[in-house]
Amino acid sequence: MHPDIVRALSEAGIERTFAIQELTLPLAMGGEDLIGQARTGTGKTLGFGVPLLHRVQVPGDGTPQALVVVPTRELCLQVTRDLTDAGKHLGVRTVAVYGGRPYEEQISALRKGVDVVIGTPGRLLDLAEQRHLVLGKVRGLVLDEADEMLDLGFLPDIERILRMVPEQRQTMLFSATMPGPILTLARTFMTRPTHIRAEQADESAVHERTHQLVYRAHSMDKSELIAKALQAEGRGLAMIFSRTKRQAQKLADELTERGFAAGAVHGDLGQGAREKALRAFRSGKVDVLVATDVAARGIDVAGVTHVINLQCPDDEKTYVHRIGRTGRAGREGVAITLVDWDEEPRWKLISDTLGLGKPEPVETYSTSPHLFTDLDIPTDVTGRLPLAKRTREGLDAEPETQGEAKRPRRNRRRTRGGKESRGEVEAGARQDSDAETRPARTRQRRRTRGGGEASAPAPEAPAAGGEADAGERPRRRRRRRRPGGEQAGEAGGSARSGNADGGAA
Repeated sequence: MHPDIVRALSEAGIERTFAIQELTLPLAMGGEDLIGQARTGTGKTLGFGVPLLHRVQVPGDGTPQALVVVPTRELCLQVTRDLTDAGKHLGVRTVAVYGGRPYEEQISALRKGVDVVIGTPGRLLDLAEQRHLVLGKVRGLVLDEADEMLDLGFLPDIERILRMVPEQRQTMLFSATMPGPILTLARTFMTRPTHIRAEQADESAVHERTHQLVYRAHSMDKSELIAKALQAEGRGLAMIFSRTKRQAQKLADELTERGFAAGAVHGDLGQGAREKALRAFRSGKVDVLVATDVAARGIDVAGVTHVINLQCPDDEKTYVHRIGRTGRAGREGVAITLVDWDEEPRWKLISDTLGLGKPEPVETYSTSPHLFTDLDIPTDVTGRLPLAKRTREGLDAEPETQGEAKRPRRNRRRTRGGKESRGEVEAGARQDSDAETRPARTRQRRRTRGGGEASAPAPEAPAAGGEADAGERPRRRRRRRRPGGEQAGEAGGSARSGNADGGAA
C-alpha cells in the first residue's frame, strides 16, 4: 500500500483492517474483479477506496481514472469525504457528482481536472451526454450498494454507464446483501470475479451486538411510544425510519413540538435542506433524525445508539440496512421495530428469512411495563421532553452553506389597463380618440353589428328615440331573426324608446 495512504489513515485513527478489507485489498490492488460482501459498518468503503487510490496515476491528465457509482446523494457525499481524507497526501483530485445541485459548480470542477469521480447514475449520465464528463479512460469502476444499483430501477442507467467506460477495466461490487439473481447478473459484465464474504455462511446478516426488539403497536400510539423510548437511559443519537415522506416529516414536526431536537431527510426536501439536516445530526445539534430509505444505506454516523422502524420494513434487505446504522465497528446498539396488526405476516417472513426467532411481536403500548424495562426508561417520563433536558441547539443552529440560500422570486408585472408594458406595444392597434380619454383600468365592452362605433351618432334611424338611445348608451340588441324580421325589431326598439320617454314625462 502507498505510504501516503497509510499516513492519512493513521491520522484518521484507522490502524487495523476489518475482515473485508484484509480479504479484498490484496486482490483489488492487483487489479482483479471482485464482489465484496460484508455486514454493515465493517469498512467496505475503504475496502474498494484504498485500491482505487493506490492504482491512480498522479499527476493525471485531468480525465477521470476511477468511477464510483452510488444509489443516493447522501452516500455520494459520504464516500467522497472518505476517499478525500484517505488520499489527501497523494494529491488525488476527487469530485462528487449528484442531483439536486446546480450543474455549473460540478462542470467547473470537472474542467479543472479530476482523478476520481463519485456520483449517482442520473447526474453522471447527464454530464456524460453533455460531454462534460469523459469516461473513456476509466480504469476502475465500483458499484457501491451493488444489489440496489442492479435492481430494476437502476439497471438501465447502469447499463448505459457500462457502455461508456472501456471494456478493459477493473470492476468491483460491494454490498451487505447480495441475492443470487444479482450475483448472476453482475457476472455478465465482470471478468472472472472473485466473490468474497467476510463472514461465515451460516452467520446472520445482522450484528450480534445489536439488541433487536419487535413490538406490535397501534398507529395512533406510536408517537407517544417513540417519545418515551427516546428518553431511555444512555441513549445517544437516534434514527427513525418511515415508509413514506409525509409520515417522516409529520413525525419530525411532532417530535420537535414535544421538545426533541429532530430533523428530517426525505425526497420532498431540497438537497440543501437534506444536507443541512445530516450535518446537524453529525455535529450533535440534532439528536433525532427521521428519514426514509434514502438514509438507510451506507450512512455512517458515529454515536447512533438507537434505530426505530416506524413500520415493518418491506423486506429483509431493507431491515438489515436500516438497523445497520447502529452497532457499527464493533459497538453496541438497539433496534426497535413497530409492527402494525396487518403487517404481522410480512414481519414473520422477515424473521424466518434472517433467523431472528421473533415471529410474533409482543403487543405493546406507551404505558406497557415491559417497554420501560426493555429499554431502561425511567418510570416517571411523559411524552414530552422536560425543559431541563432540552440542551441540543436544534436544526436552526446549523448554518447554511453556499448554494443553499433561497432563490429570489421573480418580479412579474401583469397589467390589463393598457399601462406602459402593454399599452405601448399595442398602441397602434388600440389607440383612438375614445381610448385616449377613457380612465385607466376600466373595461368597456362595445359590441356593434352595424360596423359603426357606438359613441358616434348613428347615421339615420327610422325612429328618433332609437337614435337618442343609441347616442347615450349603446343598447345590446339581439338580431337573430331573418332579414325580413329587422323592421319588427326596429319597431320594437322604437316602441320601447317611446315608452321610456312617456314614463319620463
